[in-house]
Amino acid sequence: MTDIKKDILWRVYLVYFGILVFGFAIIGKIVYIQIKEGVELKEKAQTQELKVFDLEANRGNILDNKGSLLATSVPIFEIRMDVSSPHISDQQFRLKVDSIATGLSKILGNSKQKTKSSLIKARNKGNRYFLIGRRVTYDQLKQIRTLPILRNGKYKGGLIAIQKTQRAKPYNELASRTIGYVIEKENLYVGLEGAYTDVLTGKNGKMVMRRINHGDWIPIHDENEIEPRDGLDIVSTINIHIQDVTENALLKELLNNEAFQGCAIVMEVSTGHIIAIANLRYDSSDAKYKETYNYAIGESIEPGSTFKLASILAALEDNKIKLTDSLYTGEGYTRYYNQEMKDVHKIGNGRITVRDAFEQSSNVGISRVINESYKQKPSEFIDRLYSMSLNEPLGLKILGEGIPKIKHPSTKQTWYGTSLPWMSIGYELMITPLQTLTYYNAEANNGVMVKPMFVSAIKEGGAVIEKFDTEIINSKIASKSTIDSAQSLLEGVVERGTAKRVFKNSPYKAAGKTGTAQIATKGGYNKRNYNASFVGYFPAEAPQYSMIIVINNPSTGKYYGGSVAAPVFRDVADNLYSTIIAAEFNSGISNDSITIPIPKNPVWAKDIVSIYANLDIKEGVKFPVTGDWIKGKSYDKNIAFVDVAFNKNIVPNVEGMKAKDAIYLLENYGIETSITGKGKVIRQSIKAGKPIKGNTSITLQLGNY
Repeated sequence: MTDIKKDILWRVYLVYFGILVFGFAIIGKIVYIQIKEGVELKEKAQTQELKVFDLEANRGNILDNKGSLLATSVPIFEIRMDVSSPHISDQQFRLKVDSIATGLSKILGNSKQKTKSSLIKARNKGNRYFLIGRRVTYDQLKQIRTLPILRNGKYKGGLIAIQKTQRAKPYNELASRTIGYVIEKENLYVGLEGAYTDVLTGKNGKMVMRRINHGDWIPIHDENEIEPRDGLDIVSTINIHIQDVTENALLKELLNNEAFQGCAIVMEVSTGHIIAIANLRYDSSDAKYKETYNYAIGESIEPGSTFKLASILAALEDNKIKLTDSLYTGEGYTRYYNQEMKDVHKIGNGRITVRDAFEQSSNVGISRVINESYKQKPSEFIDRLYSMSLNEPLGLKILGEGIPKIKHPSTKQTWYGTSLPWMSIGYELMITPLQTLTYYNAEANNGVMVKPMFVSAIKEGGAVIEKFDTEIINSKIASKSTIDSAQSLLEGVVERGTAKRVFKNSPYKAAGKTGTAQIATKGGYNKRNYNASFVGYFPAEAPQYSMIIVINNPSTGKYYGGSVAAPVFRDVADNLYSTIIAAEFNSGISNDSITIPIPKNPVWAKDIVSIYANLDIKEGVKFPVTGDWIKGKSYDKNIAFVDVAFNKNIVPNVEGMKAKDAIYLLENYGIETSITGKGKVIRQSIKAGKPIKGNTSITLQLGNY
């Protein structure tokens, strides 16, 4: 019995010892793991359980000059379905698959039968990530969420929605080439999107997420989390209303003349702001005109007769001629070496003045003026053109500007005996439409050449953080007397010359020059390919807007600038005049045949004095004022203006004022100003009379006052 007991105890002790050894082994392993392998295993576990995800930043918006969205980022969704989810029974799937396919076909425009077949195949193959659509809008997603099974959500219905963003242009094709796009993979940076991509691109954030059941990830709080920073907004100079008017006017003439392509640019004279720029080219694949190429900025062309202004300006500035000088054009043709030059028709009796030659766009007359003036020293003519900055690119931030090419006699390989007369009428040189417009804009701006601007400010969260001032390219392209003479010539073209018919009965005076240039082909020049153009400004007496129209290859028989391009100018100018210039003033009192405008709300005094002077309104008008701001009152067919005083320590009442006057007044008082809408000020976010404090900001609501 004792031996049996000892044997049992020995066995028990042996088991206890084994368990003890095993326990110590486990403890040892735990200690070893904690000390030796712990760090590595923790890192591996965290790698599998935790992951850092990018938080995508939104790209900034592109706005027009009134705050309307030209380009913005909108959410889109990649929609998938867990077709083989265990929460979807076979019976449920069979009963509802037809309804799902019907709904998806209506929402996404897909084939019902093809969608149904694909869903069934995906179910049979056990597909847990079946693609429904890649670029689904939020509205479409909301409709998909109402479909059978899918309405049950992600886990019970298998609906998987992956949010992304895409760039959208609310106004579709309007100014689309100027707005542009960015394709980083192809290194394409087009238009404003490309030029300001560093500003528009935000900075992605970082978020740590933990894996949970079903392979999903949820965010966890982490002190190293980085919030995304959205891109900044840019305020363009484009006015979407004028852009629409410009494109429609251009399209109408392209269709009427069955032209290949055309462009139109509208610029503010004093600021250089481009308020509209249209580029339309015929696409034979669907017989439509589209914005596929920025012809206005990127294509250097022989300008033809619009270059005659620079030629005459050079001769006037060098005291080679007077506008009253007589010259002989005979029957309207001449020869330079072996090349014949012709006019469209004989002008007068063949003996005309320099003014006549310009206003009637005489090739023979202008070429003779320049050839006789500079044939001994042609470099003087070219140097004068260079002094007016015609040979220099504008230095636009938008990529792809065409380079002007105006050759010099010192380059003997390309300079011929015929070069001087032919260059004088716009051949044997290349310049873009925008470069031509910039030169004419300088004429309208009394000789000051300003750089075209496409962006006026950068905003963050609605607040302006950077403004861009107008840049001067050339402060004086010619003397005042020469500029005055050039302006009178341009007015003469419209009043008596080649554009007279188009501007007949116009309520405003315009000034400009027609151009008709043959296009060089591989076989030389021919009588079939032309660029028709018109460039000028209005109102002629106090220029506010300049504009160029170029229509390429009209093919219905008309090809002169006065009959093909000038009508576009007239259509756009009429709209600008009626909606912007004339609308800036309330109707006033009738004085014989005209209506005298009376500003009933405060306006900048110099503006009114200038307008009344240009309208030649003198009788019945009194200006007993000394300050900067005035308003008018009528009495017995007379008008009296009085000073309007503002207290710089309190917020002024700007309701009823024009937007530009209100902004100028408020920002001079140190009040940061933003606007919404268009028209005059109808409401201000801070009531008049409130004290002005540091960093005061105000929002002005514009509308019909």
